[in-house]
Amino acid sequence: MAKSKSAYFCQSCGYESAKWLGRCPSCNQWNTFVEEVVEKSAAKVPSWKSDSGTSRASKPTRVDNIQSISEERVLSGDQELDRVLGGGIVAGSVILIGGEPGIGKSTLMLQLALNIPGKKILYISGEESEQQIKMRAERITNSPKAECYILTETSTQNIFKQIESLEPDMIIVDSIQTLHSAHIESTPGSVSQIRECTAELLKFAKETDTPVFLIGHITKDGTIAGPKILEHMVDTVLQFEGDRHHVYRILRSIKNRFGAAAELGIYAMHGNGLRQVSNPSEILLSQRDEELSGIAISATLEGARPMLIETQALVSAAAYGTPQRSSNGFDTKRMNMLLAVLEKRCGFRLSTRDVFLNIAGGIKVEDPAIDLAILVAIISSHEDIFISSKICFAAEVGLSGEIRAVNRIEQRISEAEKLGFERIFISNYNLKGLVRDKFKIEITAVSKIEDVFSLLFG
Repeated sequence: MAKSKSAYFCQSCGYESAKWLGRCPSCNQWNTFVEEVVEKSAAKVPSWKSDSGTSRASKPTRVDNIQSISEERVLSGDQELDRVLGGGIVAGSVILIGGEPGIGKSTLMLQLALNIPGKKILYISGEESEQQIKMRAERITNSPKAECYILTETSTQNIFKQIESLEPDMIIVDSIQTLHSAHIESTPGSVSQIRECTAELLKFAKETDTPVFLIGHITKDGTIAGPKILEHMVDTVLQFEGDRHHVYRILRSIKNRFGAAAELGIYAMHGNGLRQVSNPSEILLSQRDEELSGIAISATLEGARPMLIETQALVSAAAYGTPQRSSNGFDTKRMNMLLAVLEKRCGFRLSTRDVFLNIAGGIKVEDPAIDLAILVAIISSHEDIFISSKICFAAEVGLSGEIRAVNRIEQRISEAEKLGFERIFISNYNLKGLVRDKFKIEITAVSKIEDVFSLLFG
């Protein structure tokens, strides 16, 4: 009888060690090593193949001798998901979707399995029974399609036997932390099991050109549970974000080998499932009956999609001595930098004021083009003077108070004009090559932050 072998794995990064270590030499985390029993299989035959035929070893090929093939994508029927994936689902790709519990990952994947046209989908669940999935399917759609097959199984060996007999066009696994392989003698959800199960599914996807969707759990700090190598192994990593107490959900691309890694999809959660939001600017801009101070509209970009977002600021006297600085959806350090620019270049004394910043809609923005809108919203709240709801901003602010140019300014201007804005503030340096005559919206070009304040508050 073969002797079992044990090893120690870091629960944070997956680093393997022959003995227990107090501190991981890879990620420098303390007390993260856990002993797991592992057993290497003698024959490295893919577990999804029933026969043990020999495979020919790969040989190096000159790059100019490699035959070029056109990339074929499968449309999922979900425009938001197709946009985030870069135009559709690529054959043989492995896609990992992470998000908080109850955010809607399983609902999104079941909708994909039920609505994708002309494809045989295998939905593998290790967390729910067939009856639970059927109840959700009836809630999502009145007539669940017969081409969606449900399999409640956690053993990869049994899963590949069913795959071999069914031959599906697409596979969805809910979730990767529940699977276990017989090649590894450790509990499901451990670092070695997650790595082995993902490797088996990855090899299956690449050799059969079958797309595989993996749903992953996340830890308390928001990262996907399991070793970091899991995100490196897959082709695409998607993050499903949002507040369970709000109706809107955001699908964000973190890594994508077949498209841009900065795309964004927006959904609205209803009783009958997730619904696509085709025009996110309308939901991110609040509908108010009267003009209020501390609100400014900015034109931003998420991937290839232009959006108008609302920046809200509140400036008040510091009630507890030390001023508070807080922001939701925007980097607090960058907000502190912009406040220093206001004090140094414009003379506004905010060192004794509490400053609170919020990006409406619950989204997180890293685009520097919203700098000008943030400064205008802060001064609007400080002086208690409202900004017209027909004015928007698209410019970056430098440390010397200069208004810097931003990329793809024409898309931002077109989005503002489409939504009925009458005036947009941009940088002087964005005028080069810009055809102003084709826009009906008034374009105001400025070079310094003092010019903006004189035009708005002077």
